[in-house]
Amino acid sequence: MDLRDAYFVDGCRTWFGKSRPDGQFWSTRADDMVTKVLYELQKRNPTVPWGEVDDCIWGATTQSGDQGTTMGRAVVFTAGLPDTVPGFSVDRMCAGGMTCQAFGASFIKSGSADMIIAGGVEHMAHHPMGAGADPNPRIVTEKMVAPKYFNMGNTAEKLHDWMPEHGEQPVTKEEADEYSYHVLERYFKALDAGYYDKHCVDMTVFSPNGWIVANKDEQAKRGTTLESIKNLRRFPFKAEGHVTPANASGLNDGACVSLLMSGQKCKELGIKPKMKFVGASFIGVDPTVMGWGPVPSTEKVLKRFGMKFEDLDIIELNEAFAVQAVGFMKHFGMKFPEDPRLNPYGGTIAMGHPLASSGVRLSMQLAQDFEMNPKAKYGLTTMCVGLGMGGSIIWENVVGKF
Repeated sequence: MDLRDAYFVDGCRTWFGKSRPDGQFWSTRADDMVTKVLYELQKRNPTVPWGEVDDCIWGATTQSGDQGTTMGRAVVFTAGLPDTVPGFSVDRMCAGGMTCQAFGASFIKSGSADMIIAGGVEHMAHHPMGAGADPNPRIVTEKMVAPKYFNMGNTAEKLHDWMPEHGEQPVTKEEADEYSYHVLERYFKALDAGYYDKHCVDMTVFSPNGWIVANKDEQAKRGTTLESIKNLRRFPFKAEGHVTPANASGLNDGACVSLLMSGQKCKELGIKPKMKFVGASFIGVDPTVMGWGPVPSTEKVLKRFGMKFEDLDIIELNEAFAVQAVGFMKHFGMKFPEDPRLNPYGGTIAMGHPLASSGVRLSMQLAQDFEMNPKAKYGLTTMCVGLGMGGSIIWENVVGKF
């Protein structure tokens, strides 16, 4: 074992709320959600010398208001961390938290750090996607990106058309609906078995109806049938289009955090990490087919680290839209509509997608997947990213090896 390797030690998240006035986090600040998960991380890891954390890195897509003030540093104070802990913020839209993990692991591997807090938060009720943004007018006037493709739903509709035009297998609306139905089935089965209780933290919050406990992912709807999914109204992105609220991720609020540590520090503290960071890759794609990003980013990271897709035992893929998940499956020859390697305990279409937090959520689920599947050796977290990008991280299962 190389003691400069970087390891995922632990992670936790809030439950995810709906981004609307009756959502459970409507009256809660984004930085208070971050504070809550940081408190929980400290509580779950009492032997960690928190004053020795080398950096506190947080992703947020909209860095203003309660997601501004350099989140990574401000939450050091609200979460009771020693003031010697520095911090900073990152914006890579949906992959903000994933980028924080890639940065943090790289700091550790280079010898610049031993312990890193890496997380992501998004309060989409307070900060709707694109709110306050002022894209450079050249992007429109010089036709770099058509304005309508700043709307992610339009990119999903185009992806349906783009794939067969570019030699990929087509994805029908019926396939997107069927995939989404199975995601919900797996999610509720895992939820009822206590899978999510292991890494989700309840939070007492003030709501329009008074004080409540935010103790569930609000988006997931029990009793959903395949027939009801098929008959759901289509979004008006395209006449007779494919994208509906049932085969797309929602608008959500939530925070996720992870603790990364060097092998040397794990040995010193007697901590048993869950998985080792192998490597990360990010790549740009045509912004009009943003959802295709996970395919080339996964191919890139596999090539960079001398691996094949068949080496991956578990894949946690962020399902911004069902079309990109099914397209990913078909490209890599996975079994449709369910492959035991892909999102085995439910995915984003069920629980929601608070943008920058989701990459960290994928990692904590993969770590838990490794604990439940000790024979699995390698796993992948991967996601598409706004403005046309993809991100992928390969992790190695080390459960029981320390």
